[in-house]
Amino acid sequence: MLAAALLVAMAAPFGACGALVRPAAAAEVVTIYRYVDEDGVVHLTDKPKGDARYRVFGRFRVQELVKAVGPVGIKGLAARHGARHGVDPKLVEAVIAVESNYDPTAVSPAGAQGLMQIMPGTQRDLGVSAPFDADANVEGGVRYLKSLMDRFGELPLALAAYNAGPERVAKHGGIPPIPETQQYVAKVMDTYARLSR
Repeated sequence: MLAAALLVAMAAPFGACGALVRPAAAAEVVTIYRYVDEDGVVHLTDKPKGDARYRVFGRFRVQELVKAVGPVGIKGLAARHGARHGVDPKLVEAVIAVESNYDPTAVSPAGAQGLMQIMPGTQRDLGVSAPFDADANVEGGVRYLKSLMDRFGELPLALAAYNAGPERVAKHGGIPPIPETQQYVAKVMDTYARLSR
């Protein structure tokens, strides 16, 4: 029922949704609010921030939301923010798939957070104050990725900088000799090629 309702809601143009989940115990129940804008885009959030357009959509367990939203809603975010910042949405989706496996509550051992696994320092630089807000995380992550693409001029170098940090790429004048970074670049490039077919 929940999955079907959310999938139908996100079948609107761009499949856009707001902050759907935040880190919490899997059993935590949250209230989800919804509104449909003038373009027919469905917006869902757990924090309507006083916006009178939102109405209660239902109460759901956080774990159910993560499973229900999955790649379907996230593709809409990738499309919207990719188009806004001039980054191929398939590339955005590839980064999300590799970074977090489409889990908006993901936290890496190093402390990177959310769908695009943004480190806290980078979040501050980007003005991302809610890293587990799927929309804010993808917007900030795409903006950061675009800045790296502009700086380094080649996608593999931009991806290496996204993973290892731009100063390491600049220092080495290429992909750093870090096995994790080398594997990351190859995996994102492979996922991007597969999604682009």
